[in-house]
Amino acid sequence: MTMRPAGMGRGMRNFLTEEEKAHAPKVTKELLERVFSWLKPYYKQLLLTLLCIIVSSILSILPSVLTGEIIDKGLIGRNLPLLVRLILLSLAVTFGSNLIGVAESYLNAWIAQHITFDMRNKMFRHLESMSQRFFTSNNQGDIITRMTSDIDGVRMIITNTFSSILSNGITLVVALVAMFQRNWLLAILGVIIVPLFTLPTRAAGKTRWSLTQEAQECNDAFNGILNETLSVSGQTLVKLFGKEEEEYQKYEAANRRMVELNIRESMAGRWFRVVITTFASIGPMLLYLVGGILMMKYNSDLTVGDITVLVTLLSRMYGPVNTLLNIQVEWIRSMALFTRIFDYFDMKPEIENPKDAIIPDTSTGAVCFDHVRFSYDPPHEILKDISFELKAGHSVAIVGPSGSGKSTTVNLIPRLYDVTGGAVTFDGVDVRKLDLAWLRSQIGVVTQDTYLFNGTIRDNLLYARPDATEDDLIEACRKANIYDFVEKQELGFDTVVGNRGLKLSGGEKQRISIARILLKDPTLFIFDEATSALDSISEQKIQDAIEPLIASRTSILIAHRLSTILAADEILVLKDGEIVERGQHADLVRKGGVYTELYNTQFGKAAEMNPEGSEEGRVAGWNASYTEGE
Repeated sequence: MTMRPAGMGRGMRNFLTEEEKAHAPKVTKELLERVFSWLKPYYKQLLLTLLCIIVSSILSILPSVLTGEIIDKGLIGRNLPLLVRLILLSLAVTFGSNLIGVAESYLNAWIAQHITFDMRNKMFRHLESMSQRFFTSNNQGDIITRMTSDIDGVRMIITNTFSSILSNGITLVVALVAMFQRNWLLAILGVIIVPLFTLPTRAAGKTRWSLTQEAQECNDAFNGILNETLSVSGQTLVKLFGKEEEEYQKYEAANRRMVELNIRESMAGRWFRVVITTFASIGPMLLYLVGGILMMKYNSDLTVGDITVLVTLLSRMYGPVNTLLNIQVEWIRSMALFTRIFDYFDMKPEIENPKDAIIPDTSTGAVCFDHVRFSYDPPHEILKDISFELKAGHSVAIVGPSGSGKSTTVNLIPRLYDVTGGAVTFDGVDVRKLDLAWLRSQIGVVTQDTYLFNGTIRDNLLYARPDATEDDLIEACRKANIYDFVEKQELGFDTVVGNRGLKLSGGEKQRISIARILLKDPTLFIFDEATSALDSISEQKIQDAIEPLIASRTSILIAHRLSTILAADEILVLKDGEIVERGQHADLVRKGGVYTELYNTQFGKAAEMNPEGSEEGRVAGWNASYTEGE
């Protein structure tokens, strides 16, 4: 009697790659305590699972033991009633073992799902507390992988690896005890030979894994050719350059390589099964041979049933032994997975709510930068000694070349980052002493890259204030100069905007974003390049929405287009992280400095070439008349 050893499935790998060996984690007492701390809340269910595994493992061996009784006492002893009873008992034990196995599987799944539920929740909460620096410096794909694949891998570890180690270990112990009870000599022979039969699995597994990896790489190249050449853009390019034959040759070569690898992999598996099946047959044959010699030559008290039981138990040992021989591989992979997850948990939030956080009763939105310095990567400073004051009800515009630190400056106010020197105060209090939730509730930001969720216009507006009424939505949209657009839609506020608002134009998204901020009703408005990527008509509509807000609320405007900041009470000019000029538009234009250069670059040539006929010319003319008026 033989059985197929474990580890023969396609793609299974019972060895460590060189990369896995190089990055194998150091298993310490602290790491193990941390791993099992996730299991501790479910210790009752774990004990019940362990009990199920023990009982199920014992019961699964009993039919093999009963086989000896069936042969010796039922068949050879010609005792039909006993034979029937033994057969029914064997069936009942098998059924009971399977029922307990179902209960064990349920408990395993229940524990694993609840642990991953806890882990996902904790990870999501932890990631929400991380600063903006974390999300800008870490790969988004890696963050998602930790949240999905890695944590899901923990579920697989609990349901498969841990339970497999326990069940296989117990099954092996029970089988060995049963074998030694039957005959200690044949049991020792079985203990010696079983590991030898499982060793070819490792060698064949490496060969198959290598072929699988090659096939996967070939498949990636194969799909790459299809994606590139059969896409609309790819086919257009192929046809225009007359490369049909060349692309066909590349495809044919990749296709041929794929066929060759698949044949090799298939045959490697076939030869592997031939070798393993042959090796697996040697064990039972040796037991039959040695058992027969003991019975025939040495008058041993062994019976045919005993030898049959020993052969059956030996076959039952192949799978558990193979699994336990590779326990180190699975253990290292499991610990590596936990280590990756713990690495994220160990990252301390850079921005934390102070213990004695201040929550003021009222807010005016007044802001003061007091000799502020900031660096993403010390010692390279992005901001150098920035000082300015924005009084309640006033507005400040920040302009300057790309990379001068404009967006970084305003990001310090809601503590997306913290200053590395100096202080930023909000209503006279250092922002690092204010309650984070309260501080951010007082600030409304409209950025160039407007983000809308894949839902309806209503969903995106209510994100700012879930209890807003229909009248509130209409009023906010009227002020944002977007209600006419909403009203024209067949579904009105229930119009779906698409992923990131892709079904809307840039101007429409920006105005919805402004309406959302109006519903939030902050005391400080920040407009960060809100019109830089828009056409002149959309820009004018947004400008019409912004100007009343600037006149009535404390505001900060960042812009490349100087026409958007003329209404500000003060203009700050940043260059290389420093305020190099400050004042009002007319004075800065006459100064002949950085602002004048920006002004001339945008409007000077357009005004000379066509002061009335182009949008640029009209803006330039407006700026010129504004300058003269000042």
